[in-house]
Amino acid sequence: MTESKTLNKNGQLSAYPPCPVNDAIARLEGEIAGGALSHPRSRRIAEEIRDLVNDVAWGRAGNDHLPAIEELAGKLAADPELDAARQLGKQVKNNLAEHREVFESHVETRNCATGACTRLAPAPCQTACPAGIDVPTYVTLIGMGRHAEAIDIIRKDNPFPWVCGLVCTRPCEFMCVRGRIDTSISIKAMKAYAAERAFSEGTYTNPPQAEPNGRKVCIVGAGPGGITCAYYLALKGYEVTVIEALPTAGGMMLTGIPRYRLPREVIDREVAMMEDLGVQFRFGTFFGKDVTLEELKEKEGFEAFFIAIGAQRCWNLDIPGEKEFANIKAIHFLRDMALGIRRRPGRRVLIVGGGNVAIDAARSCIRLGCESVTIAYRRSRDEMPADVEEVEQAEEEGVHFEFLTIPVAILGENGKITGFHCQHAELVAREGSSRLSPVPIEGSDFIMDCDQVITAIGQRVDDEVFPELKRTRRNTIEVNTVSMDTDIPGVFSAGDAVIGPATVVEAIGGGKRAAEGIDRWFNHIPQPKMPPVPVRRRRLECIEVPAATKMTLKRPEMPHLAPERRKTTFQQVELGLDEHAVHDEARRCLRCDICLRCGKCIEVCRDKMDIDALKLGYFDFDHPVKTDFRKIADRCIGCGACAMNCPNHAMTITDRDGERILSLCGTILNRQPLVHCRECGAIMGPRKYLDFVQKRVQRVGSDIRITRDTCDNCLRKKSAVSGAEITTSPKIEG
Repeated sequence: MTESKTLNKNGQLSAYPPCPVNDAIARLEGEIAGGALSHPRSRRIAEEIRDLVNDVAWGRAGNDHLPAIEELAGKLAADPELDAARQLGKQVKNNLAEHREVFESHVETRNCATGACTRLAPAPCQTACPAGIDVPTYVTLIGMGRHAEAIDIIRKDNPFPWVCGLVCTRPCEFMCVRGRIDTSISIKAMKAYAAERAFSEGTYTNPPQAEPNGRKVCIVGAGPGGITCAYYLALKGYEVTVIEALPTAGGMMLTGIPRYRLPREVIDREVAMMEDLGVQFRFGTFFGKDVTLEELKEKEGFEAFFIAIGAQRCWNLDIPGEKEFANIKAIHFLRDMALGIRRRPGRRVLIVGGGNVAIDAARSCIRLGCESVTIAYRRSRDEMPADVEEVEQAEEEGVHFEFLTIPVAILGENGKITGFHCQHAELVAREGSSRLSPVPIEGSDFIMDCDQVITAIGQRVDDEVFPELKRTRRNTIEVNTVSMDTDIPGVFSAGDAVIGPATVVEAIGGGKRAAEGIDRWFNHIPQPKMPPVPVRRRRLECIEVPAATKMTLKRPEMPHLAPERRKTTFQQVELGLDEHAVHDEARRCLRCDICLRCGKCIEVCRDKMDIDALKLGYFDFDHPVKTDFRKIADRCIGCGACAMNCPNHAMTITDRDGERILSLCGTILNRQPLVHCRECGAIMGPRKYLDFVQKRVQRVGSDIRITRDTCDNCLRKKSAVSGAEITTSPKIEG
């Protein structure tokens, strides 16, 4: 198979990984243009196949397209006269059979994983989302004030829009193309706003369910992965029961994230939506102790199982004094607080670690009245895995940080901790690793005063739960990462138990894939071989925004509870964006589901028209330069060449209300008054364009005389009457 060629972000030719759909189109067009299909019947069938495959590549295909392609290819393969037709028919049939999953993915998701099918290349924000949410669509809907529709779009891929709107690590924002111009879109905050609005308006509702199918599935663990799997299975008509050791649902959303970040009522409201679908919860039930796999199969009739036990065990520091003196594990500390045990752990608390769990423990200690709270981390601030905003908020609340600090021993007397022995460190490069490693500096020992140590250096999977499952070298459960099935038939797993300690949205993505895998297993459908492609839910019209507004709108600042108040209460810290800020933020979106930044518009404007008006520096991912949409109007002549060469209709040019308007995904780059024929009133184009054509004609030394106020038709009529030499007006492109 040959590689597909397209223009990259710099406007230069580059190669995409081959896509079977795009490759089939190229082969069909080559045979049709080559003339080998000399019989009209064979040529007509090949053209019909090409048109159907084009529908697949452009997101227009339905469920009948692939069977129709198979049928037509069979007719070609059986051609009694032309060998070329028979060969082409066999090639199409073989291509479809070998890559059927890819063709079906194009039909079902309206996205091309390779990017070769230009119109179906997913937006970077959607690609970065572990749950595959159609970010551009829901951001646009929120900007239009259609909050309920936005939540419906999100819940097709993520049943926890409000939870993720508050605690998601927002990988979508890190890939947001707007960040190459100034700052990324505040996607997470917009999601939280829409969910809260939908709940308050009573429009946050479940989608329709399929009819009950009588099949029973047991889910072990009521965390984000387990509840997500239960949600999608319930929608498919399965009878789902969730077993949970804790007395309430939420898993690490509840016990690992403090209430000042994620209020419990938010979890309860969204979990209640699952109960409305008929999902049953059994709390206070330990799998392997209170119930076993055999009992659930034989006595209760469960046929499939999903294991979402998380990573509940903690790593130890393995330093002197750790076993002798009572120190605390951060996840146990956070769990006790979530369950109502909120005692101050000590007066002077030292927390070891640099992730979000360490930050959560430190900020919780502040709220419990600890006099001093210090985080000791063995690397630098820049290498802390914790969210930057969480670190900044912790500093505002009075948490101290000691970087490049390596633990040596926990010190104490009479069973109580009195200090923490540490060494300063330096970062050095290690062979085979891109990350600098901390190395202790000899003779740099020092003692930190504390009366309690909380360790937050990572979690691991409990190997006592479901020991019969095959494990990886990291002791996580080994699964097929596409379908999430384990080595035991009918048993699936996802979340932290599979990938190790991760994020809420990653667990949600795993739970969604597992639900699809379980449904396929029940229906004896082969599991997919390729990773899931994010689904494009809609292609909405763009929100129209003037270039000046697009450039002057800035990412809104999230309002926060005052630090003095935060130190004494577990009240939610982030107060949320208001309606005006959210709608303005949606207007900043560049709609990367439509504009693929291929550079064809820049190329034709610069190289073909010799105008070079489109200074879109953000198109270059590796070396973005300053972009200012406002400056495009200075050089743009309104010819429309960029719009005519845009493969995805992102760049458009329209004549409206006496003006020619050039837009890029709704951003109005230029608007110029139209010149009309003085005789008949027909549109001739903007004055800039007419002047441009006249200069071009004069440059080549032509004798043609350009008339800028009379259209061609009127000139011809005049010349026919008078017998005068015909003069022409310029052809208007676009």
